[in-house]
Amino acid sequence: MLFFSFFKTIVDHEVTVELKNDISIRGTLKSVDQYLNIKLNDIQVVELDQYPHLSSVKNTFIRGNVVRYIHLPASAVDTALLEDATRREAAQQASKGR
Repeated sequence: MLFFSFFKTIVDHEVTVELKNDISIRGTLKSVDQYLNIKLNDIQVVELDQYPHLSSVKNTFIRGNVVRYIHLPASAVDTALLEDATRREAAQQASKGR
C-alpha cells in the first residue's frame, strides 16, 4: 500500500511511464488505483518516430502489470516523508510477524 499512497500524492504531476514493450509515454498523472493502474492525460510518446500511430492519442489508461518504470520529477518526491512512511510500514510488518 505504500506505493499506492505515494502515487496518490503525485497526481497532477508530469511523469514518464516506461512500458515493458519499450514504449515510453510522458503525461500528466490523473489517477492511480490499488493495482497501480495509471491514467495519463495530455500524453506524448518519447520516441514518436518509432511509434507514429500513437501521435493522435491524447489520453491513455495503462494497466499496472505492463509498467516497467515510472520516472518522476525530483521536485515531486518528498524523500523525508517517503522514508518515514517506509519505516512505519516496516515496523508494522515486523510487529505482525511476532
